[in-house]
Amino acid sequence: MVADRDETYMLLALNQAAAALEQGEFPVGCVIVQDGRVMSRGGRTGTVLKADRRAMISEVDHAEIQALRQLESCPYPVVPEKCVLYCTMEPCLMCFGAIILSGIQTVVYAFEDPMGGGTACDLSSLPRLYGNAKIWIKKGVCRRKSLDLFYDFFNKKGNLYWKDSFLEQYVRDQKYAEIK
Repeated sequence: MVADRDETYMLLALNQAAAALEQGEFPVGCVIVQDGRVMSRGGRTGTVLKADRRAMISEVDHAEIQALRQLESCPYPVVPEKCVLYCTMEPCLMCFGAIILSGIQTVVYAFEDPMGGGTACDLSSLPRLYGNAKIWIKKGVCRRKSLDLFYDFFNKKGNLYWKDSFLEQYVRDQKYAEIK
């Protein structure tokens, strides 16, 4: 039952990621759920490099940050300990820190981030604010669907975000291994 629930909510996060991809953005999506109700959602923004190159790529407009910001103005009472954050890619260190500070204790993600994932951090070695955090991580929910979005992103003509990076090669390797 829980597996089905996790997949259902991850599919909503994947919809957010697909919408980001349609806009040319890095395909990461996030939803935050409490007691079966979607409380907030977010999609990655700020990764499209403008043709004139005057606009900087944003490294703070991550899907998780967008969802956490939206959660702050949720019209329903929010109890962070009851929330589950679903994201299509493993949260980076910045996002993982923000999730911990928000009080959310459960994170479910689809695809690992071998280049910048923050969930493997040894929290016990950090100061109390983070070291005492009680957080549960579940990985790999709808992994293949998330991998497909990243593969599509890296094959999109004109994409420059993380072009020729370790992440791009990892995605290609994972897709190739899947095909074999």
